[in-house]
Amino acid sequence: MKKNALLGLFGLFISATLFAQQFDEARILSHIKILANDSLQGRGTGTEGEKMAADYISKTYKSLKLKPVGKTKSYLQPFEFKRGAHGEGEPGTAHNVVGFLDNKAEYTIVIGAHYDHLGIGEQGNSLDANPTGKIHNGADDNASGVAGVLELARYFSTNKIKEKYNFVFICFSGEEMGLFGSKYFTENAPLDLTKVNYMINMDMIGRLDPQTKVLAVNGTGTSPVWEPLLQNLASDQLKIKTDSSGIGPSDHTSFYLKNIPALHFFTGAHADYHKPTDDWEKINAKGQADVLTLIAKLINELDSQPKLAFLPTKAKPMASRSAFKITMGIMPSYTADEAGVKVDGVTDGRPGQKAGIQTGDIIIQMGDLTIKDIQDYMGALGKFDKGQTIPVKVKRGGEVITLTVNF
Repeated sequence: MKKNALLGLFGLFISATLFAQQFDEARILSHIKILANDSLQGRGTGTEGEKMAADYISKTYKSLKLKPVGKTKSYLQPFEFKRGAHGEGEPGTAHNVVGFLDNKAEYTIVIGAHYDHLGIGEQGNSLDANPTGKIHNGADDNASGVAGVLELARYFSTNKIKEKYNFVFICFSGEEMGLFGSKYFTENAPLDLTKVNYMINMDMIGRLDPQTKVLAVNGTGTSPVWEPLLQNLASDQLKIKTDSSGIGPSDHTSFYLKNIPALHFFTGAHADYHKPTDDWEKINAKGQADVLTLIAKLINELDSQPKLAFLPTKAKPMASRSAFKITMGIMPSYTADEAGVKVDGVTDGRPGQKAGIQTGDIIIQMGDLTIKDIQDYMGALGKFDKGQTIPVKVKRGGEVITLTVNF
């Protein structure tokens, strides 16, 4: 009995080790280096750099023997869009890249990430003080997510165990301009969306904080299975912070709006977000491998279960960007647990930086408005006008400091 027990434990150890080895840090980093190379010029929607990225993704799909979806022989799903920061420019064509792993099952799991970024600063949304002409490589946002799609495609297409669900692997374009690619896919899907079990979205999974090890998972209210399953998978190696809403600023939203359970995995914002400094050297490849291992475990845990039940979630009130008359110029944290809004980054030359707000500060009050969370912060931005001066209270260490912000 003791010998058998030891053999069993040894088998479990070997199994866990082999599972972890499926997600190789060097291979993850290799994908990101290629996609975030200067030669791709920031992968702007509809640009030559986007086409180069789509070609790389397509070749990887082909090497994994994934099939094109629908009647086409290409992995590319073209869609039309208008250029310019607000869609007021010339028309163009962008492409989603879609591969299918056919396990001859009734239902399908969608695994996706967007592969477009901000180009050379001409599309808007950059947080650099003078972005035009600067290559925004988007290593974390979102070459990391694309690397996740490619490595999960590798894992499930080479896994000796045939899962009870099919898989669609999608890399979307046009996300930075307003979820264009995922909206187009869900409105013109080459497969029956009622046969989609759930959607996994990876957007910025390459900068896991090695100290806190917090992974944000959004959309956990879209099915009753998510919360208990994720809590069981959490560990000291990877702590999980959940948010129930199915609506968020990434491509899972397009699937949620089609009544499909959807999760968004996100390792948090940082000072390089939407800046030319988001480069591959800053990627935490070990942390990303841990995230992909968790996602694979989650999918494997659900393999024996029937199609997931969908639940609508209550959308949290949040002002849209177009409603803001002003900007603070800070990057709020989406993974912090403190009351208030922790500052993950400050843009040079913007009101926050001029007022003395620093990375690590926690904003707790703007004018007379108490700031308890990101929703309070976004709501407050919609209440102030350009040219207005307000006091802003921040916690810095154990001290509360009042700063004067001039919008």
